[in-house]
Amino acid sequence: MAWDPELYLRFGGERTRAAADLLARVLLTSPKRVADIGCGPGNSTALLAARYPDADIEGVDSSEEMLADARASGVRARWTQGDFNSWTPAHAPDLIYANASLQWADDPVATTLRLYRLLAPGGVIALQVPQNFDQPSHVVIHDVVESPSWKDRLSVARRYDPGAFARAADYLRALLGEGAAPDVWTSEYIHVVEGADPVFRFLSGSALRPFTALLDGETRAAFEKEVRTGLAYAYPPEPDGRTFFPFRRLFVIAARP
Repeated sequence: MAWDPELYLRFGGERTRAAADLLARVLLTSPKRVADIGCGPGNSTALLAARYPDADIEGVDSSEEMLADARASGVRARWTQGDFNSWTPAHAPDLIYANASLQWADDPVATTLRLYRLLAPGGVIALQVPQNFDQPSHVVIHDVVESPSWKDRLSVARRYDPGAFARAADYLRALLGEGAAPDVWTSEYIHVVEGADPVFRFLSGSALRPFTALLDGETRAAFEKEVRTGLAYAYPPEPDGRTFFPFRRLFVIAARP
């Protein structure tokens, strides 16, 4: 699946806000080795570089398009193309940070445990994943993809089941089983977005990518029209033309003993 860094960063402020909130709750003061898993174009890695100026920082992403932007960003980090399901560091990190990335894993909780076990003693894993899969933003996409017009064509794409995505208790239960004392919480951000079809444009850079990557031309336009229509109905604009877009996110921080 190809990623479009420019499209992703059209809402860079909204996406980076959660990254900053996650990092603010990490209590490490001087980690030697930091890994940003699913670093994308480097917007979250920039926060890590600013917070930990003496750390060796590695940004890891599976998308070469995203890494090209990260390398061009000037952020002080090493950039590695890799998959969080199989990435293994040369040296145990003191901090593994994953902002809005592990939801793409086949089993996000199992992937979290795998990464947790890679930490150095006393190391910390800090992650944030969307929890909007049961909200209109994602239910609209799910319903269009599952409709007779699109189900067969898009069956191979990565899809979330709104009734089965990993929740806070799943992460908490798994990490408690590892002997950790995790800090787990959720926050709902009310994004105020502007312009035509703002929720559709926001999701075009992330949740819609697995589906639009499989389509082109008139076929893609027809699919996007169905999704755009559903999202416009679910998120009507305010009288002043702006749109309120609630987005819930889950945060998990856990330190190895």
